[in-house]
Amino acid sequence: MKFGNWGLIKKNRSGVSLSLSLKKLIFEVVLVAIAAFIISMTIITERERRDYGVRDSDNVLKTLSSNISSDIEKYTSLSRLIMIESRVIDFLRAEVSAVSMGMINDARYGIMDILNSTEGVDSVMVIREDLIIVATNRFTYNYNTDLMNSEDWRREIYEGNGRAVVSLNSYGIAEKADGRPMVSIGRAINDIDTQKRTGLLMMNISTSVFENMLTRLGYNNICIIGTDGTFLAGNREYERYFGDEFISEKIRHRNIRLDGKDVLLSGCRVNDLPIVILRVSPYGTAGIPFRMLYILLFLLVVFTLMAVFVAIFIRQNITDPIFELSGAMERNKRSGELKKIDVEVPYSELNMLEGDYNSMIDHVNELFDELVEKEKTLQKAEMRVLQEQIKPHFLYNSIETIGFMALDAGADKVHDALETLGSFYRNFLSKGDREIPLSREICIVKDYLSLQKLRYGDILDDEYDISEDTLDFVVPKLILQPMVENCIYHGIRLKGEKGTIKISAHLEDGELHLIVRDTGVGMDAELIEKIVTSRSNTYEQNSSSFGLWGTIERIRYYTGREDVVRISSEIGEFTEVEFIIPDMMHPGA
Repeated sequence: MKFGNWGLIKKNRSGVSLSLSLKKLIFEVVLVAIAAFIISMTIITERERRDYGVRDSDNVLKTLSSNISSDIEKYTSLSRLIMIESRVIDFLRAEVSAVSMGMINDARYGIMDILNSTEGVDSVMVIREDLIIVATNRFTYNYNTDLMNSEDWRREIYEGNGRAVVSLNSYGIAEKADGRPMVSIGRAINDIDTQKRTGLLMMNISTSVFENMLTRLGYNNICIIGTDGTFLAGNREYERYFGDEFISEKIRHRNIRLDGKDVLLSGCRVNDLPIVILRVSPYGTAGIPFRMLYILLFLLVVFTLMAVFVAIFIRQNITDPIFELSGAMERNKRSGELKKIDVEVPYSELNMLEGDYNSMIDHVNELFDELVEKEKTLQKAEMRVLQEQIKPHFLYNSIETIGFMALDAGADKVHDALETLGSFYRNFLSKGDREIPLSREICIVKDYLSLQKLRYGDILDDEYDISEDTLDFVVPKLILQPMVENCIYHGIRLKGEKGTIKISAHLEDGELHLIVRDTGVGMDAELIEKIVTSRSNTYEQNSSSFGLWGTIERIRYYTGREDVVRISSEIGEFTEVEFIIPDMMHPGA
């Protein structure tokens, strides 16, 4: 069969094609592999894009935080220079009465001299303990005198114990007339000699410092904002994304939708400063591991090619040879002859199938020959049965003649015995039937026990508990007579006292339960086990329980089952044998 005949599919008896199943399996495996590749590629791509975005944002935010911290530290160092400027010290040490406008201007000029070489400082305020102020650029501010006279805003600066304390908008005591925010550095001033606090310094840094920094670094997706939500610099559009989650030195990330696209929002607090940096960055392709994706794609192509090769291999080396074998078997069937097949197959396993089929053909031919011989033997046996059926009529007639002669002579008991014997033989022979109704089997047993009572007298009683619905149940002929004979000779007689044989029958789940119980000497467990488990090639025919064993074997052969008997016994008390016989005339009923 050629590969071009791939569409030709031969189905087995269940309607499922091995060829089609293999093609479906391989196709499904390839689909699963492609789906797994696409899903893996998507997951890897999205993860790498996000990880790259996170790493990029982390680097940018750390760089900006470092730059802002450095600038603040630079201005903090500048504030220390102002604190030790001689004219500022004179201003702070002077008595209230000695403070004049000239002294204030001198202190202002001293501050200006230091600030001339530095950009970004919007104003510096030096405030004495008696609230006399020296300020640069003082006319561009509006002052809140009520708040200035309170202790609340100064307490935070004083708690710094001379260290720089960074806040926003001059702690509220002064604000720019144009509303622009400021970053303020405040610190307490102590006298160099006496270490007594003489005032405090407030340096306001313009947010243009941050704007220039962002412009210099080329960042247009950054928003610098105060911890109180005050916008300081950068892209004001991102101000709305500020939240308390970003007031942490640890960098936080979350996804947001911007202009219909997913973007990464990252933010953190700049060290311990009241400044937060927000960055919004799109997920680009810069972080996608294209080399890994190319490798995965290459592996997918290789896997697909291998799957196609496996499919072709299976088709040519497994399914096609099987079809050849099946075709040869089908041709053998249509020819009407049971002969061996000869097909060339590539592998020993398929040769085994061919050999098994040929062995089966040989075995079937042997069975046919054996059945023919058995049929011939059966026909001969039936002929002998027909011949033997003539003889019982002579026996019946002879028994009836003797019975009438005994009746004429006044021997009534002899007549009754002969009547019982005639009835026994009529039922015993049963016109050659192998199976008879239970009612006839019971009649045989009753006649047999009647004859035994004539012989043994009153040492034997018989009882019957036969359900009406069991009388027509068909059973193998002569299964009870050997049983009661065994009860008499190997049970009751050996006990040496009067005994009882009880026969019961009832239906349970459509099966006949036939029970024979005697009050004889009983049997031990070893003998029961031997009777139940022994087979014909091992059991002793001269054994005392051979009749019981033979009856069990006959019922097993009749029913085709092993579990047909239950035996219970107590030494010196009783023996009970129960047969379970299914309805073989109406199987499955």
